[in-house]
Amino acid sequence: MLRFANLALLILFPVAWFAPLMRAGFLPLFGLSEISVISGMQSLWKSDVALALLVTAFALFAPYLKTIGLALIHFNLLKDKVLPILSWLGKLAMADVFLIALYIVVAKGVGIGKVETAWGLYMFTACILASIAISALTPTAKSDQPIA
Repeated sequence: MLRFANLALLILFPVAWFAPLMRAGFLPLFGLSEISVISGMQSLWKSDVALALLVTAFALFAPYLKTIGLALIHFNLLKDKVLPILSWLGKLAMADVFLIALYIVVAKGVGIGKVETAWGLYMFTACILASIAISALTPTAKSDQPIA
């Protein structure tokens, strides 16, 4: 069951990257534009390359590499000794969710514009949390007990 849940994440992560995380606009009079992980990264690459590299690593590479690594473990193509590293990658991906939430709180606190969360934020967060849960429930080869 863990194998299929993990393989589903290989499809769900890219969907979450293109899904709207939030809708933002300048003053309530103007329309709101949707922001996704991908559109946000495109804007970052134009303005701040260092931050764009960091967000790309946290939002795209960390969760996807972790999911691929878990799949390799589930199909006995990779040793379970790498589980601690994969768990660490999942925590890096969760840092990206907290960063997005912080941006939303700051934008709402300024009060100049309007920010609304969208379904993609919940989907992206759910994918990250599912990945963390799957890695925690993945048994080691020696004990067949889940990793705590």
